[in-house]
Amino acid sequence: MIRVLLVAAFSLLLLAPALSPSDFYVNVATQILIAAIFALSLNLLVGYGGLISLGHAVYLGVSAYLTIWLVTRAGLSHLPAAVAAVVLTTAMSLLFGILALRATGLGFLMITLALGQILWGLAYRWVSVTGGDNGLSGFQRPQPFGIDLASPRTFYLMTVAVFACAFVLIAVLVRSTFGAGLRGVRDQPRRMQALGWHVWMVRLVAFVAAGFWGAVAGVLYAYYNQFVSPHVLALTNSAEALLMVIAGGAGTLLGPVVGAVVVVMLKNVVSAYVTRWVMLLGLVFVAIVAFMPEGLVPGIDRLRRRRRPAGTT
Repeated sequence: MIRVLLVAAFSLLLLAPALSPSDFYVNVATQILIAAIFALSLNLLVGYGGLISLGHAVYLGVSAYLTIWLVTRAGLSHLPAAVAAVVLTTAMSLLFGILALRATGLGFLMITLALGQILWGLAYRWVSVTGGDNGLSGFQRPQPFGIDLASPRTFYLMTVAVFACAFVLIAVLVRSTFGAGLRGVRDQPRRMQALGWHVWMVRLVAFVAAGFWGAVAGVLYAYYNQFVSPHVLALTNSAEALLMVIAGGAGTLLGPVVGAVVVVMLKNVVSAYVTRWVMLLGLVFVAIVAFMPEGLVPGIDRLRRRRRPAGTT
């Protein structure tokens, strides 16, 4: 019963921004959900796989570039372009996973960082395809079945639907036998190998799954902004996603969502009142690490259990 009530409350919370009289808060909520999908995808690697990546922004960025380029330059309609962008970006994540998983730990981190920097530089230099500094623009949202996605509220509701699918499917994945194996590979790779698990293949599947959901976030990013530039591939975007995962709680489902709320709210709301909002973001992150090193969601749960009277369940 409690779980049903929590799901209902969470659903109402997701739908609440659509009732806001201000488009500003609707747009902020849309950004939060896109960032949450992106952070959830990275959490598959960081939280459940124990693989820290500093190049995850390439999947969001490449997918966004492909979505806009295929429509504005190649002349494809919106649905085939979006599907092709996700498929091609997922294929790229397979290639990158084969390269990056030749190492673990610091070596893995440095390979993902190098791959991300290569594509970031390519986006700046390949002007004929990416538009260079100017990026790609002239992209309009479609009107499927007569539904005008140019409306902030309509687009937000579509984003809610995609986020709900992503959250449920990722939850099913991490709670499946594969998810248990991924956590086992994270904690005891040698023991899992002795038990018959193919450690490298488990990590590769997680890497590709993370790339897939990063690509989905990239399609939403393209439709929300209707513009893409090399900035989306920058190291800062990968670092922000990693910050969302760690601040909210790596290895939890709600952690990356809460982390996305904190980072996006600081970027969009607090920055309107505080000039040095990046410094404030750093201070918030330091405070979280100091007082709740496991992240906000596990930390709050720990405090709740500590304050629970003895003998209660």
